Amino acid sequence: MSGLKVLRIGPAASVQDMGRPGLLDQGISRGGAADALALHEGAALLRQSPDLAALEIAGAGGEFEATGPLRIALTGAPMDAALDGAPLRWNASHRMQAGQRLTLGAVRSGVYAYLHLGGGMATECVLGARAVQASSGLGERLAAGDLLPAGEDPGGETGQGLEAEDRFSGGTLRIAGSFQSGLFGESARARFAATQFTRGARANRMGVEMLPEGAGFSAEGQLKILSEIILPGDVQMTGSGAPFVLLRECQTTGGYPRIGTVLPCDLPRVAQAPAGAKLRFDWVSLEHGLEIQRRADAALKALPGRCAPLLRDPAQMADLLSYNLISGAVWAGADPFARED
Repeated sequence: MSGLKVLRIGPAASVQDMGRPGLLDQGISRGGAADALALHEGAALLRQSPDLAALEIAGAGGEFEATGPLRIALTGAPMDAALDGAPLRWNASHRMQAGQRLTLGAVRSGVYAYLHLGGGMATECVLGARAVQASSGLGERLAAGDLLPAGEDPGGETGQGLEAEDRFSGGTLRIAGSFQSGLFGESARARFAATQFTRGARANRMGVEMLPEGAGFSAEGQLKILSEIILPGDVQMTGSGAPFVLLRECQTTGGYPRIGTVLPCDLPRVAQAPAGAKLRFDWVSLEHGLEIQRRADAALKALPGRCAPLLRDPAQMADLLSYNLISGAVWAGADPFARED
């Protein structure tokens, strides 16, 4: 069976897919890739389903050896990548042969990088998914010597590239009101939108700390709030007044007041924000938020059409004449010293 043998790996790497929906009543959050957009990008580059599992790597990279022919793709936070010492393009698909070694360095921006295999990673399936969820004891951490088996790959082209959405340096997060937003006064919600936040040092796959400039935020009667169901994207306000944006592996219930919920399409920007990145929140209505999310979902389905060959065949380029292929001409018999009047 083809796959990747792990020669070296960082401590924050795990196999992830789209997670386990429908288990909240059993105390298990959905989990899955911190940056779900990166799974869709890898699937588009390899022309396969985004439901297939990939390797999520936070911070430090690793080294891997192919045990057989493989197709791979690299997405998410960009890293220095090389195949047998030759540099590889990020946000692109490539081919590996048995015995070749793939080396990934540290992330250059963002937090989470993704390594995809043609056919996905066929690790053990637990409760309907291959996603490792350390907080629930599902799956195991990777170590040197482990094998990441590839699933059945029908094959296909490689050498495809994709212009990735820039989500690795902070930015604006669109947030909709929820049923606890009313616990925060109108002036507090307005100040929340006007405040610049810095991504704090406390962050993992469960959530990300946002440190406000100026005073923190609090809700009326927040010490009397009962624990209720929570979901990824919820913005919990801690006792210090600094909010946490919850991610895919967040707990299933909580008693901290929630000022609102970040749209799902903006969660990759939260997960990929490095420490010190600047972020702001922009309130949107529920109707506007649903429309934004619909457009984002449509863009995911269109990703395969945005992939393009890294090397283009001129015979297949419909826009060939738009390129400045010839900028001038000379005659070999002309006198090079002649002056033009």
